[in-house]
Amino acid sequence: VCNVMILLFLIPILSWSTACSSCPVLECWFVQEKTGRGGGLAAATTLEKSLLHIQTDPHPAESQQAPSDIHPDRVYLITDPAGTLCHRSLNPPRGSVEKPQCEINPFLPQPSTLKWASPLTDSASSPIYLQADWFSTALQGLNGQLAVSTITRAPTATKEHRVVLSVTTTTVSVQSRLGGPVLLDCGLWADPSSPLSGSGFAVEWRYQFRGDGRLVLAYDGKTDRLADVQEEGATLDYEGLHQRGNASLILREAKVRHSGLYICTVYLPYLVAQVTMELQVVEPPSLSIHPSPLPLAVPGQSFTVQCEASGFAPLALELSWEFKGTDGKSRPLGSGSLTGHRQAWDGTYSQSTRLELDSAELDLGRGGEVTCVAVHLGGTRRASVTLNVIGFSSPSIEDSMAMVGVALVLYGLIKFVSWTVTSSEGQVKKTEVHCWDV
Repeated sequence: VCNVMILLFLIPILSWSTACSSCPVLECWFVQEKTGRGGGLAAATTLEKSLLHIQTDPHPAESQQAPSDIHPDRVYLITDPAGTLCHRSLNPPRGSVEKPQCEINPFLPQPSTLKWASPLTDSASSPIYLQADWFSTALQGLNGQLAVSTITRAPTATKEHRVVLSVTTTTVSVQSRLGGPVLLDCGLWADPSSPLSGSGFAVEWRYQFRGDGRLVLAYDGKTDRLADVQEEGATLDYEGLHQRGNASLILREAKVRHSGLYICTVYLPYLVAQVTMELQVVEPPSLSIHPSPLPLAVPGQSFTVQCEASGFAPLALELSWEFKGTDGKSRPLGSGSLTGHRQAWDGTYSQSTRLELDSAELDLGRGGEVTCVAVHLGGTRRASVTLNVIGFSSPSIEDSMAMVGVALVLYGLIKFVSWTVTSSEGQVKKTEVHCWDV
C-alpha cells in the first residue's frame, strides 16, 4: 500500500507543473470563531486580512515583510511541493481588479468516522506529528478555472506551513447535454514525506440540490472496496486514482436529476478536505406549430395557432411570436397565452403558447411568415409557418398588372370575335346579291 500511495501523491506534481507560472502572493481572509457568549448564542467570527507567500521550496524567512494593513502574525509562508497553489488562475496580472477568492481557517485533526470505510487510524492515540498548527484553506481561481482545498501544517508557534493534503477541481461549473457522458474533475495530492500519507485514503462523492442530498459513490482506497450505496451509472477511474490521484467522478449518461451540487471529499488519517462543483444538465426545446400548414385566410377572419416547446431542461423558457410580412419586415406579436409547465418521465419539461390571429386587426396584409421563438439556456429555437391571406381589398402592383393583362386579352378576344362576325355578315350579303341577279 505504501508504494502505491507514494505513486499516488508524487505523480500529480508533474501534471500541475504545466499549468503553473510563478507562485503568487495570495491575499486571504483569516476566519476564526470567537468564544461563545453562552445562553445558547452562536459563536461570532472574526475576519482578518492575511497574506500567503507561496513557493514550491522552503522560504527564507527573512525575505518576507508584512504590508502596513496586515498584521505580521497574519503573514504566512506556504511551501507547496506539488505546485497546486501556483496555478495561473491564482496569480492574476499585476494591477488586476479581479482577485482569487481565498479563506483560511484553523483546522483540528481528528480521526475519521466513516461507516462505509475501514478505520484509517490504527490506534486511539494521536501521533506526536499532530501536535502542530494546522490550517484549512479554500481557494477559487479567476473565472472559475480552479477550486482548491488544502490542509497545511506548521510547527507550533511558527508561520512556515507546508501543504500536507490538497484536493482540486478544474470543473467548478459544468454544463452537459442530456444523455451525454459527464466528467466531474477531482484530484488529490498528499505530501509523501508526511507520516499520514502511507496509511490509506478514502474518497466520497455526495450530491446536493435544494436541500436534497444523497451519497453518489464512496471508495475505500485502503481495502480497495466500494460502499454498498452507489448510484447507477456513476464510477471512478480506480487505476488512475491510485496511480495519479485522479478521483474524478464519471457519469455515463447525464439525466435531468443529475443537475445540482457535487462534493468531492478526500479522507486521510486525521485529515479531510473537499471541493464542490456544480453540474447543470441542459437540453434545448423542440418546437412544433399546429396547425401546419395554416389554412387560407380572408380579410377579417380570426383563427388560432399553437406552438409547443417540449423536451427541454432546465425549467426557464421564454416563448414569443413574430410576424414577417411579404415586405420582409418583422414585428413582435407578444407571448400569446401561455400554459403551465408539464414534466415528462425523463424529467424534461414542456410548455405551450396560443396566439389569436385576426388578419384585419393585426394588419397582416397579404400574409407572410408566423414564427414561434423559444429562448432557452440551451439556445434559441425557431419554428415558422406560412400565412396566406386571399381576397385582399387593395390589390398589389402584381395583381394590377395581372388584371391589365387579362383586360387586354379579353379586349383582343372581343375584337377578334367582332371581326369574325363582321366578315361572316359581309359574305352573306354578297351571296344574296348574286342570287337576285339571276
